[in-house]
Amino acid sequence: MSSARTGVVVAIDGPSGSGKSSTSRGVATRLGLRYLDTGAMYRAMTWWMLQHGVPVDDAPAVAERCGEPVIETGTDPQNPTIAVDGTDVARAIRTAEVTCAVSPVSAVPQVRARLLGLQRAAIDGGGIVVEGRDIGSVVAPDADQKVYLTADATARAARRAAEEGGADLSATETSLLARDRIDSTRTASPLMMAEGAVHVDSTPYTLEEVVDLIVGLVEDAG
Repeated sequence: MSSARTGVVVAIDGPSGSGKSSTSRGVATRLGLRYLDTGAMYRAMTWWMLQHGVPVDDAPAVAERCGEPVIETGTDPQNPTIAVDGTDVARAIRTAEVTCAVSPVSAVPQVRARLLGLQRAAIDGGGIVVEGRDIGSVVAPDADQKVYLTADATARAARRAAEEGGADLSATETSLLARDRIDSTRTASPLMMAEGAVHVDSTPYTLEEVVDLIVGLVEDAG
């Protein structure tokens, strides 16, 4: 385990399929830090909307009800958990239905404001690696280390298709690029590389190599 400062905050942003989750969990484990997957929180909100029959493309309807679900996240990188209203939804939020609906829900400013408060509460005190799309730019702009993790579209699609049990590669790539467009152009907290972030293209590297690189950045900065 590294001797990284206990109060350090590491922000890892990037598009879908870039390897943020595996990388962030690996970095947190190596450095003895907590871990927060903010994308899972948006998925949890989306799952709740679908369960309650809220039309996800109706922004005012989503905004009206986004204060209702109780979302709780665990921060153990070895066993991250997420629950909604006391129900474990770790598997449920990874379904294709949720994946297809999460971008419009995530684009609603009231949803982002609600989850921003929960995210900052989890980050309070530091000692955490946080992954998402607006961590370095909005959620934790004063993070000690900011990383913008990318990979080329084909590599990202291959990783995501493998995660989904051999999904169609072409369709997966099309879906990822469509989500990129939504995430990058939304009005509220668009996907972007934060000021001061280090750009890491994971395409030519193994997971361990990317973890090594980011751990090195944190240790050098500390």
